[in-house]
Parts: sequence; structure tokens; C-alpha cells
Amino acid sequence: MDKQTLTRHSIEILKKLISFNSESHLSNLSLINYIKGVIEQSNQDTEAHIHLSYDNDKKKANILISLPDIHGSLSGGILLSGHTDVVPVADQQWQTNPYEMIEKSGRLYGRGSCDMKGFVAVCLAMFPLFKGIKRRHPIHMAFSYDEEVGCLGAEVLSSHMKELGIIPTIAIIGEPTEMEIVIGHKGCCEYTTTFTGLPGHSSLPTIGVNAIEYAINYAKKLLNLRDSLINSAPKDSPFTPPYTTLQIGKIQGGSAHNIIAEYCSVDWQIRPIQQQDFDFVHEHIDQYAHEQLVPNMQAVYPQAKIDKQMVSEIKGLVPVNKSLAKKYLSHLTGKQRTSVVSYGTEAGIFHDLGCSTVVCGPGSIEQAHKADEFICIKQLEQCAEMLLQLQNDSKC
Repeated sequence: MDKQTLTRHSIEILKKLISFNSESHLSNLSLINYIKGVIEQSNQDTEAHIHLSYDNDKKKANILISLPDIHGSLSGGILLSGHTDVVPVADQQWQTNPYEMIEKSGRLYGRGSCDMKGFVAVCLAMFPLFKGIKRRHPIHMAFSYDEEVGCLGAEVLSSHMKELGIIPTIAIIGEPTEMEIVIGHKGCCEYTTTFTGLPGHSSLPTIGVNAIEYAINYAKKLLNLRDSLINSAPKDSPFTPPYTTLQIGKIQGGSAHNIIAEYCSVDWQIRPIQQQDFDFVHEHIDQYAHEQLVPNMQAVYPQAKIDKQMVSEIKGLVPVNKSLAKKYLSHLTGKQRTSVVSYGTEAGIFHDLGCSTVVCGPGSIEQAHKADEFICIKQLEQCAEMLLQLQNDSKC
């Protein structure tokens, strides 16, 4: 199969993938069953190993597809990884139906076309070709749920792979990088801190505990910590900006002008580039909350409290210039230049599993999460070319 034929086959599969509304708040089982069907249709002799892993409610699933090497082993090999969920289209002004792929002027429009069903489609189109060769090493494909809300599915998938003893040597995370090789990214850790005080009449502020006021002090402390992070940036940091960032996304609380606020919440986020920054923020904000704020609140109202809830903690990918994955991707794509990005992916999870990991996939991150999301057909062609090279390298 040549590159053009493979690309057209990928487009046909992508059209079907886009038709599944797999927003993160919905089940992805219909999409996973479709993928499973595509594999089984090409797998009449049951050579491929198919494993499913689920969330607690069994409403979402990951799928792991593994083709053994010529000796029947699943140890090591190459992993192609992507996620199946997409971000919502609510409140976005689309020119077309976001769940109906439209081809126009060399572009394929639809939710998930870029992030990241385009990569998944090329992988599925390649499966019969991977299956049809005698492989020097195993080839794995892993498609997860809930990447967009904290890489929740990949954590489950990684644990499942460890239980199965399937630890690929190299992992390629096909997020949209315009087929450039990304060797590192920041983490993305999100939290909601909730303040519970004592309501009362605003004319008697000393008999109540104003949750908003304590939330403001907490937010001020976070901003002070942010300034410290800026000053502690590593001299050789390749990121933009070069330091760990911290931002406050939302403060919400209170009910009326003349009522002491009983509740308030602060949504905040850090994007760490090193573990010591992560530890620094949590140590100092927790110490401030429990040694200064809470005692002052409980001096007036013993039931007052502050609760910090983890929303998601996406692990970063520490850049390694001489990694096995980087060397191999340079061979596959012919590109030597590498870069780092500030957005998060599942790469850190697979790195922790024991895979040498890079991020490289079709499409531009600038199109992700937007109305009229699209991927250029030329990008799918470049991805197809990379996987065809991987097929040639895999032959005995």
C-alpha cells in the first residue's frame, strides 16, 4: 500500500471516528467497540491480542492492541498511543456539524480531527499492514479515555499494561505536533480549594467567618508563591516561559451583598517543570492554610474548614536529548530538530511505565479545542509516511 492509498483509507476511518460523540463527560464504549471491530475484521486468525480496561462505572474503556514478534513475544517493541475523548462543542460557533467530517480545500473538519482522532485513524488504517509482516519486534496500539480531563484513562491503562507484563521499549504519543518531535512538556496539575465559614449579617462581621476573605488571602499566598517560581527557573530551561507557572482560574462564593459568605472556592493550576517546584507549592500553601488561616477561622467557628481537592495531576515529560525514542523518531521522520511544549499529554505516564517516550503526531495544536477544528490532509500523509517507515523497519 502506498502513502496516498493509506491516507485515503485513514480519511475513511477518521470520518467514522468523528461521527462518535466522545466528549469526556460521555461514554466512549461505542467508539471503542468500533475500533475493536476494525481490528477483529482484519484479524481473522486472532494473532493480535486485544485487552480492554475500564473506569469504575464500566462506562468508559481503554483498548490495547498488541501484535507479537516472530517468536510470539509481546515484550518490548513500539507503542502507538492516542486518546479517544474530545473536548465539548457547547458554546462554540461551528460553521458545520462538528460530528460530521467535512473535507474542504485540503482540510478535514470535525471535532477531534486534529486532537487526536487523525492519528488514531492512521494507526487503524496501518493495522493490516503491520499484521501482514513478520515482525522483528512487537507493535502495540493503545487508545485511552479521559485524557482531556486529567489523563485518567492512561493511568488505568498503564497499570493494566504493567499487570500484563507489556512494557514497550518506545512509546510514540500521537498528539498534534505537526509531525515535529517533542521530547518534553510541562506537567498540568489542577486543584479546587473550598472554604467553609459561618454566615451572618454583614453589619456584625466579627460574629461570622467570611469564606471569601479567607479565600482571597489564600489566593494572595498562591500569587506570592508564583513570584518565587519565576525566580527559581532553571538556567537551562527549554520551556516558554522557562519557569513553572501558577494561575488562578476562578474564585466563586457568597450569596448577597449583606450576608457574610459561608462558602467560597478557588480553582487554581500549576504547570511544573520540575518535582521540586511541585513540592514547594504544596508544602507552602498547605502550611499557610493549616497553620494560619484555619486556626483564625476556627477561633470564631470551630467547624470552619479548608479543603483542597485534586482535580487532575498530569505528569510532565522531562526532556532527554539522547533518548532512544528521539533517535528512533529522527530515523523514522528524517528530522533531527526537537522541541518542548507547555501543554500536557499522556507521555509522562508511559515514561513512568518504562518506555522511552516522545510526542509526535499529525495536526497543529493551534486547531485543538476550537470551533471548526481541522486537520490538513498533508499532515495525515506525513503520519502515514512515518508509519510505513516503521513497518519497513519492523520486517524481519
